[in-house]
Amino acid sequence: MRLRQLVFVSKERDRLAKEICDVFDLKEAYNDPGLISFGLENVLIPLNDTFFEIVTPVQENTTAERFFEKTGGEGGYMIIVDVEDFEHENERVENSEIRIIWNGDRREESIHARTIHLHPKQVGGAILSLDKMIPENEWLWAGTKWKEHINNSLVDCISGVILQSSDPDKLCSQWELALGKKRDSDTKLNISLDQSNISFVEDLNSKVDGIYAFVIKALDHNAILENAKLKGFLVDNEISIGGVKIILE
Repeated sequence: MRLRQLVFVSKERDRLAKEICDVFDLKEAYNDPGLISFGLENVLIPLNDTFFEIVTPVQENTTAERFFEKTGGEGGYMIIVDVEDFEHENERVENSEIRIIWNGDRREESIHARTIHLHPKQVGGAILSLDKMIPENEWLWAGTKWKEHINNSLVDCISGVILQSSDPDKLCSQWELALGKKRDSDTKLNISLDQSNISFVEDLNSKVDGIYAFVIKALDHNAILENAKLKGFLVDNEISIGGVKIILE
């Protein structure tokens, strides 16, 4: 299992995409027309072979629209994990206490994409999607030409996500069940995945569990911090953009 795609929700997709690309010297790769079935428009931005996605609700009564009502603004929305054995994970979740709310099966240009979305209230903190691509080096959600848009001048790839909760131990337990993986230790609220991590921190200021930060591997910390400062996204030496903190690893 590996983190492959982290999703922002924003009412201003194009503005946020430009801000992210300006700060991290990245390029937009794809807008998926299939997302209109969810009442959304999107854009995919590659960080090597991982992705930031920004979704914007364009119809009423979407899950994304309800996110704004609950949180009052843009922020982290969804976490997509690339799995090794989709059939095994699908069967495991079906036999668990967690309900699958959407099961996707899509083929395009010799690429076969499978996905299940888990019930966000049962998992907590974000929508979790477990996905599989055949061939494994493709990622159909970003189209078929995303590799042409990779720019590794400042950043390498996504390496983690941090969720916050007034009860982070409980939230971590829910994610253990959703992922079928145990936390690293009894004293560490962290679930290690391949080349990436999902961790949990305490937040006593909010009644709503959610995404606190996205973590990325940086190749040039100083240049990123300078870009963030010039654009007004650096506060107390921390980058905050799109309602999410971005931690440089």
